[in-house]
Order: sequence, then C-alpha cells, then structure tokens
Amino acid sequence: MARCAITETSVTLCWRVDRRDGVTVGLTAHDRDLEIDGLVYRAAPGMTPSAVERSAGLDADTMDVGGALTGAAISEVDLLAGRWDGARVSLFACGWTAPDDIIALGSGFVGAVETRDGTLTAELRGWSTALERPVVEETSPECRAELGDRRCRVPMAGRRRYARVLSVSDETLAMDGVEPSSNAYGGGRLRWLSGGNSGLEDAIAVSDGATITLRSPPRFAGEDAQVELIEGCAKSLAVCAGRFGNAVNFRGEPYLPGNDLLTRYPGG
Repeated sequence: MARCAITETSVTLCWRVDRRDGVTVGLTAHDRDLEIDGLVYRAAPGMTPSAVERSAGLDADTMDVGGALTGAAISEVDLLAGRWDGARVSLFACGWTAPDDIIALGSGFVGAVETRDGTLTAELRGWSTALERPVVEETSPECRAELGDRRCRVPMAGRRRYARVLSVSDETLAMDGVEPSSNAYGGGRLRWLSGGNSGLEDAIAVSDGATITLRSPPRFAGEDAQVELIEGCAKSLAVCAGRFGNAVNFRGEPYLPGNDLLTRYPGG
C-alpha cells in the first residue's frame, strides 16, 4: 500500500476482510461505495473502530470494530455462527476523492464477537497475539495430533463419506446411511455442504449406526442438508495401536507419571 498526503476533509476508513473459505468483503466508513484495486468497498458509515494499539513495530495489537457489522455484508447471524472466525482484516485510510491513494493502519484477524448494549462488536487481534502461545507443547496422556495430519500420518482415504441429514433433534442427527463401524465418527467432524449451515463445521461427540450426536446443536435448521462426515479418534494409545496400527506416531505420554505420584503410597 502506497503512502500519500490525505486531507482531513477527504479521508475515510476502509476494511478488507478475507474469510478463510475465500469470501472477501470490502467496507468503507464513507457514505457511498468506493472501488479500490478492483474490489468494491460497500458503504457502511455506521462502522466505527476503537483506537489501534501498536507495539515494537508489530501490526495492530488489538482493535474493536462495531456498528455496521450488523449490515448485509457481514451479518450478526453469520458472525455469531462463526463464519468469520479467524478472517484476515486489513484496515487502511484513503481519500475518497482519490481512493487509490491509501495509508495502511493495521491488520489482524477476527477474534471474539459479542453484543454490547444491542450493538455487535468484533475484536480484531493483531499478529503479536501469537507470541502469547506456549513455545513448546505440554505433556499429556492423550495424543496431541489430529487424525490424518502430518504428525499422525494415518491415511484419510476411505475415512470420509457424504450423507444427507434426515432429521435433527437438538444435538442428534439422523442420517440416510449407516456408518462403517461402531463410533467411527466419535471425536471427528461434520462439515455442512448445503442448507443454512453451509460452510460451517461441528464437532461430533458420538456416532451410532445412522445416528450422529454433535457436541452442540446446529446453528441453523439442518434437515435435508448434505454433509461430509470425517472419522475421529479417541486419542488414546490403545485406540491408536488397535484401530489404526499407528502407535509409532502416537504423540502423547501415556506412561509419564502425573502429579498424583506424590500422593501414592505402597498398597494404595
């Protein structure tokens, strides 16, 4: 983004939001639409950001944006449903008389979303928040890898299938086909491919025959929707070795003594 001199009478703020599924939305605080670099930034004059904090030359640490996020482009329903979680956000200023002249103000990703006094507010987290994560993994008796990832290495071919939802009762979904084995999808994921939940993903708690139980109810109506079911893993060494034959790649410490070792005594 180029730097330029922008007069106070012509300056406006713009947001470019890139969702993880490839959807991109442009918004501007100006009272009419602006086209910048081939993307139309829709007028959202009610959108207001808080102060942008910077430190040590990093991108914006934190910033809250509220108001027009409840508009048609980024609706409250979609935000609360999680469609915009982790979306990349770029904030810049430009002159509305010459919108190609822009000044970058910060970038980050969508974090917490909440309602305050009837107004929707989304927190934008800067890249410096990654420094708050643990440097090394903590030990655990359960595997820390995800089934099929580069550390687990279990091939996922044949461990996914497509199905249609026949009915929904709270967290329980009835499918049009029986799963390949007992609780094959427990701990796995369900991806919605059509219907009101299209593009969203839910965690599967238990599967039994043609019944799938999610960890939380679907956000929107799910009857007659097409879904993708992805097998899960209980993350125990016994399941890793017995079901997948993959103990060599188990990423946990099932035999490492815990804090309760200090309270043990002979015969206890």
